[in-house]
Amino acid sequence: MPNQATARALAPDIVGRLARFFPEATPVRIPVKLSRSNDNNGNGDPASRENGNVFLQDTIIEFGTPREVLFVVDRPLEFADRVLVESTDGWLRAEASVVAVQYHPERTVVAVRFLKPVPNWIVKS
Repeated sequence: MPNQATARALAPDIVGRLARFFPEATPVRIPVKLSRSNDNNGNGDPASRENGNVFLQDTIIEFGTPREVLFVVDRPLEFADRVLVESTDGWLRAEASVVAVQYHPERTVVAVRFLKPVPNWIVKS
């Protein structure tokens, strides 16, 4: 699917535009599973619930700071929505709140801030 490949290739560019508002942002490219936190009132398929969270989609953290992560989603997220961010290998599992959103055709660029400190999740050299 050429259009899907193009959309994935453009993701770092459009996320980079939002990353300019986060001076500490570093490119990272970390695959994650994103779920709507069980504290939200969002509607979701009960079959997709895991521990009270509703699976949204797999995505890639394109940029990160010690407190925020930035990524693209194709499902609607809005300011103050709460999500659970989990790395595919399990080393990162943290709740976060949406702090910035940029809308693009068929996808949304989102920045979320961790609700609690996540020590050493990102190491700058």
